[in-house]
Amino acid sequence: MVYNLRFAHGGYNGSSLCLLGNISPASIVNEVAIAGGTGVFRFARGYAVAKRIVLDFKAQLVVRELNVYVSHY
Repeated sequence: MVYNLRFAHGGYNGSSLCLLGNISPASIVNEVAIAGGTGVFRFARGYAVAKRIVLDFKAQLVVRELNVYVSHY
């Protein structure tokens, strides 16, 4: 999966991070790589840990908490 996190406020306004990896709805915790970004996060590297908070198959809903660890220049 590819996730693009866009920042809309504060010092990171207009910047984004690109996360790449497999986040399975059935898994409680997943780790994905930070493959880069834009703006302040240009050439960013790191990882994110995605923890499942809610899983509701009937409502087709998955809620995850992301803890992001990033180095940028």
